[in-house]
Amino acid sequence: MNVLKIYEKAPAKINLMLDVLHKRNDGFHEVEMIMTMVDLADRLEFSELPRDTIFISSQAGYIPLDEKNLAFQAARLIKERYDVRSGVHIHLDKKIPVAAGLAGGSSDAAATLRGLNRLWRLNIPDQELQELGAELGSDVPFCITGGTALATGRGEKLTPIPNPPQCWVILAKPPINVSTADVYGRFRSDKIVRHPSAAKMEEAIRNQSFAEVCGQMGNVLEDVTLKLYPEVLHLKEAMIKLGADGVLMSGSGPTVFGLVSKESKVARIYNGLRGFCKEVYAVRMLT
Repeated sequence: MNVLKIYEKAPAKINLMLDVLHKRNDGFHEVEMIMTMVDLADRLEFSELPRDTIFISSQAGYIPLDEKNLAFQAARLIKERYDVRSGVHIHLDKKIPVAAGLAGGSSDAAATLRGLNRLWRLNIPDQELQELGAELGSDVPFCITGGTALATGRGEKLTPIPNPPQCWVILAKPPINVSTADVYGRFRSDKIVRHPSAAKMEEAIRNQSFAEVCGQMGNVLEDVTLKLYPEVLHLKEAMIKLGADGVLMSGSGPTVFGLVSKESKVARIYNGLRGFCKEVYAVRMLT
């Protein structure tokens, strides 16, 4: 019997800028972010099961394969919402580091919504998939469609903008996990001296000016994470010293990324970081 298989790619995202405006009445923070995707991706394979169950497997030994997994939650949500009685086996080939500020779990959830929409021929439009995704996490709606976007609200209100100028992106994750909730819990907006500007970053991208994009990078959560975790500060300083053009922590951390325009610099920066950091990736922007 031929089992239908569907494949989806789940790329990592980086924040070119991230500003936190204030805490909202619902407990979330009001944010302004410009996000884009990079060519470091998990790959998911979906195959129908004859019995009504969700089964997840993975080559990675360090991720939960039950309801703690966002892909599992996404599959359960779409099954319940659209009354699907079929089961699914999801195989997750994990490449994006976990708890890294790169939206790996959110991208897996988004890929699951897209993949099951195709596998079960549900014909759910993207807008509706994004609304479903928002129930799973603030980064999921962006990961449904990818590209580059200005995200407001708690991150779920998206305005697509052009892709930034093509460049290399070097990502480095120190061997620590950072709790997003903990970082936001310690964040104090009145302590922020310089807020990055979404409008100026968008203008830099529309001008396709790599130098301007690097000049407008900023993430107010660095104030919290760099103080809590000196390893992240050390990585950031090393990346700047090695010659990356623009360096920033992604999300709430701990991953630091550097934008690099010249390919000739990439190997030097990559090798310099690999000297003391095991998880280093050199990839392209997804544009």
